[in-house]
Amino acid sequence: MHLFTRRTSFRALLLAFVAFFAIPAFAMGGKEAGPKAPANPRVRLATTTSTENSGLLSYLLPYFTADTGYTVDVVAVGTGAALKLGENADADILLVHARAQEDAFMAAGHGSERRDVMYNDFVILGPKADPAALASAKGAADAFARIAASGVSFVSRGDASGTHVKEKDLWKAAAITPTGTWYKEAGQGMEQVIIMADGMQGYTLSDRGTWLSIMAKTQLTVVFEGDPTLFNPYGVITVNPAKNPAINAEGAQALMDWITSKRGQALILSYTMNGLPLFFPSYKP
Repeated sequence: MHLFTRRTSFRALLLAFVAFFAIPAFAMGGKEAGPKAPANPRVRLATTTSTENSGLLSYLLPYFTADTGYTVDVVAVGTGAALKLGENADADILLVHARAQEDAFMAAGHGSERRDVMYNDFVILGPKADPAALASAKGAADAFARIAASGVSFVSRGDASGTHVKEKDLWKAAAITPTGTWYKEAGQGMEQVIIMADGMQGYTLSDRGTWLSIMAKTQLTVVFEGDPTLFNPYGVITVNPAKNPAINAEGAQALMDWITSKRGQALILSYTMNGLPLFFPSYKP
C-alpha cells in the first residue's frame, strides 16, 4: 500500500519515520579513529540532479569519506544519462529514480546489485492563482488533463530524467500527447525548470526534495500532491565490474553498503529543509 495518499500530511510521515529510525547519537559524529586508506580511494557516482540540487549529497558524502576513506566524484545528470554512464562503464555506482529503467539496466547485465535506498514524492507546482484548478483534481492524471485543457504553460524536463519519465507516464494516463506552444521542453535540470516555470507563471512536475530546497526562491506553490502515482523511489546500483577492469567495485560496494546501513539511512532522514525531510529511508536489510 502506498504511503502517499491524497492529502496525506508530510509532517505526520516525518514523525512516524523518526520514531521508526530513532537516529542514534553516534550517527551525527565521526569515528574516533580514521579508517584504513583504501587501495583505490576514488568512487565515481552518477546520480540525478534532484539528489545534487537538494544538497543531500553535499550533506552525506563527507560522513561517508570520514567513515571509509573513500572520496566520491559526483556526476549529476538525469536518470537516463546516469544509466548510460553506467552502461558505458563511466561510473562505478548509480543513484537514480526510474524503476522500470533500473530493472532494464539490471536485466541487461550492466549492474551487479540494486537496492532500494530512499524515497519521497513528486508534486505539481504552479501559480498560487492555480488557473487550471488543479487543487480540485481527482488525481494526477486529471490534474495533467486540466493543464492541457487550460493552455497554461507547462515546463517539462525533457531530458529522459526520472522526473521526465514520470511526467510522460502521467500524460499517457491522461490519454494526452502534449503539443502546442503551451508545452515547453527545457532539457534542463529540476532547479532550472522550476525557475523557468516560475518566470512563465506556469506548471511543472518536481520531486519534493528539489522543491523544498528552492521554494523560497520562487512564487510557485504546490497545487497538487498526494496521489499514490506520485510516489518517487530511488535505487542505488553498483555497476558490473566485468564491463571494465577500471571500475572501482570495492569502492562502489562500500558506498552501497554505507548508504543502506542504519547510519546512512539515519543520516538521510536527518537531512531537512524548514523542518521537513527531503527524503525518507527505505532500505530494510
